[in-house]
Amino acid sequence: MENSAKLQPESAPIVACTVSRDVSNFDLLIEDMEAELGENWGDLTFEDAAVFLEQPDAKSLEFIAIAVNDQDEDDLDMIGDLITQANANNVKVILIAEEVSPVALHQLLRLGANDFIPYPLPDGELHEAIERLRQPEPVAPDAGVPDEMRNTLKATGNFDGVVLPVHGLAGGTGASTLAVNLAWELANIDKKKAPRVCLLDLDLQFGSVSTYLDLPRRETVYELLTNTESMDSESFMAALLTYGDKMHVLTAPADMLPLDLIEPDDVLRIIEMARTNFDYVVIDMPSTLVAWTETVLSKAHVYFATLELDMRSAQNALRLIRALKSEELPYKKLRFVLNRAPKFTDLNGKSRVKRLAESLDIDIEIQIPDGGKVVVQAGDHGVPMAETAAKNPVRKEFTKLAMSIHELNEAAEAGQ
Repeated sequence: MENSAKLQPESAPIVACTVSRDVSNFDLLIEDMEAELGENWGDLTFEDAAVFLEQPDAKSLEFIAIAVNDQDEDDLDMIGDLITQANANNVKVILIAEEVSPVALHQLLRLGANDFIPYPLPDGELHEAIERLRQPEPVAPDAGVPDEMRNTLKATGNFDGVVLPVHGLAGGTGASTLAVNLAWELANIDKKKAPRVCLLDLDLQFGSVSTYLDLPRRETVYELLTNTESMDSESFMAALLTYGDKMHVLTAPADMLPLDLIEPDDVLRIIEMARTNFDYVVIDMPSTLVAWTETVLSKAHVYFATLELDMRSAQNALRLIRALKSEELPYKKLRFVLNRAPKFTDLNGKSRVKRLAESLDIDIEIQIPDGGKVVVQAGDHGVPMAETAAKNPVRKEFTKLAMSIHELNEAAEAGQ
């Protein structure tokens, strides 16, 4: 007799799950999960996920997508436990957040979420996040870093460094160029007793210090920034790269990150760690004002603000001064740096500079001339101007500025 039993097809294996209070609040996520995984995904509430992640079947998951909004901030401890459980089972975590506060987002990322996507989901962003998760893990975070770039300088903790932030008041005003070259000039200011110089790139989104010095960006920096509470001098020094055996650099992270990923306390810890281990700490700031700008300004000895001879720079300078005055912040620490300043023989240009200073009620103490294509080429080649265009007038101004800072610092230390 012919067996009439029919084989039932096996159910599609579940390779991923969404985890949320109510997935119907994230309809775009449902659409993207179906587009990426078809029927090979499931949905869990926070409570169900806590139970499921304890089961052996959970280890077969490729990832979970935890979707949260502002209504879930009271349950951060439970959501954090889910991330920890997933990590313990080697299950990747994509965090999808809608209108979540920076503090809450920071807390969840620190607990080990592998990727972050804002909601509503940008087109193709979930696909790219999944592709990133599927990339093989690197052997080591510092793999590929040449030995000469690895920091071998030991922490001492007995320095009282000068903090010198550089803030561009508009795009293209030369803030990063100034920061990189000022740091390099300070590192070479005294051949017999070279100062210890640290360059921090705190522009988490568009930081270009690594490009200007041809240094690799590393995951170590992200790990440091997102867990400064456990940072010690050893982990801080390990995150630095060495340039030319004279200057030590904390590059911007490898990925573009929200500026509020770090908080004022994080920035304060980083600056204090750098200040107590180096003579000079040069900081390349984002052009945007953020919650921790006040922190940097309060720790700065001099706060350089770069601008050009145009209306956008003038208006931004005025707005910055007003903002600092309204908050009763130490705006007098600002030192304005005019980039592409007119030549000495350009009387009309000199008159415009004078009118700009008078209209803003500021002193433009530092004027950097137009160095031409050589300045851009130095950045493209990944070397300071001292190495490629030592006689360029721009480089000469950087040298003069570094010498002035060093002499003032030496005089202060001598008690003069």
